[in-house]
Amino acid sequence: MRPKKTRWVKCVPGERCFKPLCKPLNKLKGVYLTLDEFEAVRLACLEGMKQIEAAKLMKISRSTFSRIITSAHRKIADGLVNIKAIRIEGGCCEVIKKRR
Repeated sequence: MRPKKTRWVKCVPGERCFKPLCKPLNKLKGVYLTLDEFEAVRLACLEGMKQIEAAKLMKISRSTFSRIITSAHRKIADGLVNIKAIRIEGGCCEVIKKRR
């Protein structure tokens, strides 16, 4: 299997875990969203970018971006529908440094 290409992210989340109020965290199952999935959701859903534009920013192909966003949507839906904590961690990402 080929190694994953590094994905570039601009935004690192301040909070790393989102959970329902109905249960304590230690009693909840969780889903894990990687940083690249988080960035894909931010670019496509929040910023309203087309997949090709977002893929260029993350320095990946459009088809890879499509797989990442589909995985992210599935995980978020699982967390919301099945009352699970959503944790953000991991992934093969580098944070884009702001130029001065």
